[in-house]
Amino acid sequence: MVGSVGAELEVSPSIVEMNGKVETNGKVEPLPEEIVPVIPIVLAENGANEDQKVIREIVLGRNVHTMSHAVTEPEADDEITGEREAWMASVLAKYRRSLIERTKNHLGYPYNLDFDYGALAQLQHFSINNLGDPFIESNYGVHSRQFEVGVLDWFARLWEIENHEYWGYITNCGTEGNLHGILVGREVFPDGVLYASRDSHYSVFKAARMYRMDCEKVSTLISGEIDCADFKAKLLRNKDKPAIINVNIGTTVKGAVDDLDLVIETLKGAGFSEDRFYIHCDGALFGLMMPFVKRAPKVSFKKPIGSVSVSGHKFIGCPMPCGVQITRLEHINALSRNVEYLASRDATIMGSRNGHAPIFLWYTLNRKGYRGFQKEVQKCLRNAHYLKDRLRAEGIGAMLNELSSTVVFERPQDEEFIRQWQLACQGSIAHVVVMPSVSVEKLDDFLNDLIEKRKTWFQVGKVQPSCIAVDIGNENCACPQHK
Repeated sequence: MVGSVGAELEVSPSIVEMNGKVETNGKVEPLPEEIVPVIPIVLAENGANEDQKVIREIVLGRNVHTMSHAVTEPEADDEITGEREAWMASVLAKYRRSLIERTKNHLGYPYNLDFDYGALAQLQHFSINNLGDPFIESNYGVHSRQFEVGVLDWFARLWEIENHEYWGYITNCGTEGNLHGILVGREVFPDGVLYASRDSHYSVFKAARMYRMDCEKVSTLISGEIDCADFKAKLLRNKDKPAIINVNIGTTVKGAVDDLDLVIETLKGAGFSEDRFYIHCDGALFGLMMPFVKRAPKVSFKKPIGSVSVSGHKFIGCPMPCGVQITRLEHINALSRNVEYLASRDATIMGSRNGHAPIFLWYTLNRKGYRGFQKEVQKCLRNAHYLKDRLRAEGIGAMLNELSSTVVFERPQDEEFIRQWQLACQGSIAHVVVMPSVSVEKLDDFLNDLIEKRKTWFQVGKVQPSCIAVDIGNENCACPQHK
């Protein structure tokens, strides 16, 4: 019998890196060459030019976990002794304790961890699958489409489109929302060129590869917003082809919001009428925060946009990855196909879809409503400004976009510190995404730890903080040159 109550967690044949080798069951063996492809990550540090860029490597096969839980076959007498059930319970209890600890130091990724869905535990005994079209009944009866459509109607009101004019569904993640929005654009304009800023989420460029689309990467401003001057130049270079545009309602790293109105104005200024472009708005995080920010530009289907997507596991706080995708009903027929097996139609990316997710979203929307979300947005923005101001007061370069709760600052020198606080990093910068679950107390703990660690990293006369002006602007950098 593997494992027992109170025993240490059973570890499967572990793979632990040791100077380019792996330790397997206590024996050190070289890593097989076929599992260690090297992915060069080219980074510009300290304002370096092309010839001075630093290359960091991600080595697949070496960046591995040091522990895994073995799956073992039950013994014949397990049903009598109950030993296996007790062992599994102990494994899960320890795992739960580790989740509690890791949640305490969760700062770099945009997930709201402040939720309580205890009332929905009664539904975990059911296999709820929302396969097919949310608006068409199918032969599969264990579904939650009534909740799904209710959630979609709520977002349709938020983004100002009538119920009879939209189509949408609850996706399995934010990436699926982008894949679907860009696919609809491609179906509307099969020969269209996809335009996306360099700061767009990686899923946008994944979509371009998957759909074999011509794709133009557009430059960005220091803020991370799309550079509409470069956008116009690229439009004019392809003026004979329709345009499919990804507009960011909050970029991944800097939380920058592309100016939707300026994008539309640029399209028209380059000679693109509304029947020659399709706009997908990636609102993964800020798509639900923007409506509650004063003076923020409005994302609305009253403007000539084609689709909007938002993640459900980010600001809303759903415990499983999910998202909402809404497009114009007039566009969806190009994707829809009758599926006799389901007795329904389907225009989604995936087949089976998580039927629990719409219920979780419905539950939160009903509990909080517009006023509840407005309060949480204000709290996030207030705490983000607190973090930025304290970083600046400590001589740490930091930037916060006006409409954002993502605070960008110089990348910590210690990778262990980065892992401890689960920071998201890119090149010479890192960020903290201030969510409703991020309190001032948690930010103080992070700041106090960072300040103490910096005393070790930057000893007087030895090492100076790096220049990140190229990433966040001279006025936000705190290196010796820009202080």
